[in-house]
Amino acid sequence: MKRLLIAVFAGLGLLTVVVLVRTFLHVPENSEAVEHVMIQLDERAIAQRLSEAIQFQTVSHQDPSLRDQKAFDDFILWMGNSYPDVQNNLSHERYGDTVLYFWQGSNPELQAILLTGHYDVVPVIPGTESLWEHPPFSGEIADGVIWGRGALDDKSAVIAMLEGVKHLIESGFKPERSVYLSFGHDEELGGPNGAGQVAAALKKKGVQLAWSLDEGSFVMDDMVPGINFLVAPINVAEKGSISLQIVALAKGGHSSAPPRQTAVGILAEAITKLEQHPVPGGLEGLSLQMFDEVSRYMPFVPKVFFANLWLFDGVLDKQLSGDGLTNAMLRTTTAPTMLSASIKSNVLPIEAIALVNFRLHPRDSVDDLVSYVKSVVENENVEVRYQEGSGRAASEVSSWDAEGFRVVERAIKEIYPGTVVTPGLMIAGSDSRHYGKVADNAYRFNPFILTKKDFAGFHGTNEQISVENLSRGVQAYIQIIKHGAGE
Repeated sequence: MKRLLIAVFAGLGLLTVVVLVRTFLHVPENSEAVEHVMIQLDERAIAQRLSEAIQFQTVSHQDPSLRDQKAFDDFILWMGNSYPDVQNNLSHERYGDTVLYFWQGSNPELQAILLTGHYDVVPVIPGTESLWEHPPFSGEIADGVIWGRGALDDKSAVIAMLEGVKHLIESGFKPERSVYLSFGHDEELGGPNGAGQVAAALKKKGVQLAWSLDEGSFVMDDMVPGINFLVAPINVAEKGSISLQIVALAKGGHSSAPPRQTAVGILAEAITKLEQHPVPGGLEGLSLQMFDEVSRYMPFVPKVFFANLWLFDGVLDKQLSGDGLTNAMLRTTTAPTMLSASIKSNVLPIEAIALVNFRLHPRDSVDDLVSYVKSVVENENVEVRYQEGSGRAASEVSSWDAEGFRVVERAIKEIYPGTVVTPGLMIAGSDSRHYGKVADNAYRFNPFILTKKDFAGFHGTNEQISVENLSRGVQAYIQIIKHGAGE
């Protein structure tokens, strides 16, 4: 017994030593120091132009009959008039309502780069207008904040890029590498007639971009539990998407004599099963790369867990899965979004249908996901239906060792000193699904600070960006273009 206790304590002692040693060695890698850059800009004028841009109701409705074409035409006209230097020094083409600018570089041997954003916005949910502190299309500037739909998604990026190019032209900058700017009009609908047409046109011309930069992640401030410093995940991939119908079957009839369980009850059980059995995930691949880098800057106690995944993998998975944002980084997510059943309150439905949207992690294929869902819910009373070919797989993973990534990383560190930059995974979708087809590497990042409060405004209520935040984003785009196209 004594020998057994000695062996147990010795084992525990050895385990403790291994854990501590691995933790002490889990430190940031040496990286080249980057000098802080501050560029003087007319913040009030920039804020005013974003305010004006927000006032154009360039809304992408699911129902095309609701589209206000005049708003799109007026925005494009306003853009040219507001940025005459850009309009006069860059060539430009229009693909539908998407505008593609081209800034000719002095060295045609170099592959061009592309910076892109979209100026279409989602509708404001009817009946929620009164919940906005300032009207959603007013573009009001109050207490140093610009309010309105598109303030973050994504007119701020469009304006910041235009401001960046305007500043560079005024300062005499001449690009060595050619630069494209593409401003999309239907990203919120998947971008088929905007980014899709631009990508097709570039391919037809034989253009293969060195890299592209689209919307994506941000400089995240207190967004991830346990991280109290600025983190900038440059997304090197984006999730795929597929929506499946979960269909519960039952006999119909009059609601006055219902069976023990109706189609609605059967469907409820199926949806509950899906939520209780999420698609398997975990810290591996791209997700592991991000958390491995960030955790090196964490305090000692949380660092212990990340430095010793071989021991604490299960604990971390449970902890990270409890937060919506970090859970989405670990796995394919499950989101029931739409329900339908009976046509009348006193008629028992023959079918009750739930539409469930899945955002596919790069590790999961569409076929794998469908098979998994069927294994969880399908039986004699429940069917899984989907349209063949309707799903979109996750994008390819771009290199975080390539020049484009280093260019964006350098600009971030110049404008936001001390920020930890990592590769990341975009949990939603972007126009990069199109542009990535004509780019060696496709990155997704907006150089603005984002907090949890800001995040709630995406497709929601009280979307906003501060004047200071917008200005720093412009400075970051200036540095991205300078480093990417010239210096």
